[in-house]
Amino acid sequence: MELLSQISFNLQNGFDETVAALTKEAVEKQIPPDEILNNGLIAGMNAVGEKFKNHEVFLPDVLLAARAMNSAMEVLKPLLIKGGIPIKGKVVIGSVKDDLHDIGKNLVAILLKGAGFEVIDLGNDVPAEKFIRIASEENADVIGMSALLTTTMPVMKEVVDMAKTEGLYGRVRIMVGGAPVSKEYALEIGADAYSYDGANAVETVESFFSKDS
Repeated sequence: MELLSQISFNLQNGFDETVAALTKEAVEKQIPPDEILNNGLIAGMNAVGEKFKNHEVFLPDVLLAARAMNSAMEVLKPLLIKGGIPIKGKVVIGSVKDDLHDIGKNLVAILLKGAGFEVIDLGNDVPAEKFIRIASEENADVIGMSALLTTTMPVMKEVVDMAKTEGLYGRVRIMVGGAPVSKEYALEIGADAYSYDGANAVETVESFFSKDS
């Protein structure tokens, strides 16, 4: 559908006002909200994610695309809620306690939202108990943690251990990432997965749900 291709194209180029206007036009033409979401907005964000992975675009381009996505979601969200369109899943994300770095974490949050997940971003300097409390309160499917300092990585193990104590382990998947973090470390602490960048984080979270289905 030509209009949905236009939405995708303009989103990839970060034209937020145009994307919002085209989304309104699509709604007025009675294109189903889930089609606008999947074939226009998410298709556009997936393309941006792929280009970012291949170093064809850079962080500012992703941020502009995300802003365009958000402008369209303002239009679409009430209709999606009204229509009972399900979200793919709910992810709680944050940088661990004493770690103030959040560029990578922010990118993961943006790409997950763009892929159709509900993201609860706790920001940075997040203690273990907060990850667990919010994941429990929100009935989240995934906890995603980022660390850029080796000194803050033990907080990730605290979260895994606390998830076991609270009975969340196995029900809530735990994903870790960040420059000093490795696949080996994820296995060592009992996390479900390690992710090395934003696009891979989306693929990893998607894989959790394909395993469950």
